This record gives sequence, structure tokens and C-alpha cells, in this order.
Amino acid sequence: MAKKTTQTTRIAGKRVRIVTTTSASGTKVKVTNAPIKEFEGQAAQVRRLRAMPEYGKLFLLAGDQNSAKRGPRAQVEATAAGMTPGEADLRLYLVGGRLRMIENKVGRGRLSPAQVERHAALARLGFVVEVVRFDTCHEAADKAEALVRGWLAEIVQKAA
Repeated sequence: MAKKTTQTTRIAGKRVRIVTTTSASGTKVKVTNAPIKEFEGQAAQVRRLRAMPEYGKLFLLAGDQNSAKRGPRAQVEATAAGMTPGEADLRLYLVGGRLRMIENKVGRGRLSPAQVERHAALARLGFVVEVVRFDTCHEAADKAEALVRGWLAEIVQKAA
């Protein structure tokens, strides 16, 4: 029976994934590019959205890092202060008092049980949470910009 191990590390400053498969016939090592981290895609989205000419005039944004690793004490403090498991990664405040949210996932990443529950609760109250899937920072930024442009176009169209 083959044994497979996976490790993500940096080689020459670049994140890579090393997969080692050991079997009776020997050991094979495969090195591939590691997927970007979710926060890297979110940071690219924030940079792109803040660079839009409409930013500050037709919309604002706020980001969360609810999934950040915290020690027990920091977790208790964050929860007491209102941090809510499953909350979306980006909140977008649109002109006219509208709120939209973006949940980011790299590749085929799945929503956590807390995210599924929270997003459903928000939907019951009429709030929109869009899940944006991406493999690169550029793709993350493109998709976020397209969503915001679509939301702003909807507002303009309703006002006309």
C-alpha cells in the first residue's frame, strides 16, 4: 500500500506543494505550485475595489478575518466583542443603504458549517452573500470588481 504525504513550503521565495508517495516500488516526489492563500486574493480584491473611481462615492467596503488563528483568550475576547463565526469576508456598503457581502474561497474550498448557517440566516433576512471562487489574485480581483459593477448598475437601473 502506498503512503502519501503532502507539505506546503517555500522554495526560493515561492510557495510550493511537495507530494511524496512511498510504495514498495520506491519513492516519488512531485513539486507543484501551491494555491494562493485566501487572504492574498482578498487583499487583491480590496486593492482593486479601492482603486475604482466609484469607491467612496457609490460604495465603501470593510473586511473581516474571522477565521484568523487565535489563542483561547483572544478567541474569547473576539467572540465577546461580537466577532461571529461564518461572517462573510467582505462587506460592501452601496449607495442607497444597500449591503452586499463576498465570501472568498480558493479553488474548490468548501464553506464551513458556520458559514453555511450564517449565510442562510443572512439570506432569510434578505441580505446577499456571493461566494467568489478563484485560483489567482488577478482572478479574485476581476470577479470582485465585476460583482460590484453589476450591483452598482442594478442600483442605477432601478433609479431610472
